[in-house]
Amino acid sequence: MKNLAMLSLLALITGACAHGRSSTPIATAMMQPISGSSVNGTVRFRALGDGSVQVKVDLTGVPPGVHGFHVHDKGACGDNGMAAGGHFNPMNTDHGTPEATPHHAGDFSNLLASSSGEIHQQFVTRSITVSPGTMSVVGHAVILHTNPDDLLTQPTGNAGGRIACGVVEAAGRGPM
Repeated sequence: MKNLAMLSLLALITGACAHGRSSTPIATAMMQPISGSSVNGTVRFRALGDGSVQVKVDLTGVPPGVHGFHVHDKGACGDNGMAAGGHFNPMNTDHGTPEATPHHAGDFSNLLASSSGEIHQQFVTRSITVSPGTMSVVGHAVILHTNPDDLLTQPTGNAGGRIACGVVEAAGRGPM
């Protein structure tokens, strides 16, 4: 019986290695409309092997054009998204472009909604993590704003009202 258990474990490990996949933390925010908008969709966060995080955004019902997109400090969407607070900024830095040093951990690039009101974009960031810790996105709200972020104005980027919100929840582990 002991040998059978060892063989089963060995087969499981060998099978996982043969596929070349490892398991990394993932998290998801289900985006809901706020402020009278019709935005719905998901934002997925997947830790990559090099310590960065892939962010995949799939939204519908978005007014066509450019919109600011940020992780906010609180994990709440009430009061038309105002309960989410300001941008996620655990290092207490200035607002800026995602490439600037420094910038808020929650400062992401603007997103472009097509003429049909859809956003299907993905990008990679090193500003956040999915794993537990100070920089973890889990438990924070993701906000889509009415206007583009000008990437300069302190502390918000002048991105305007909040039209969609979702709280990031850990979704376990998935293939890398």
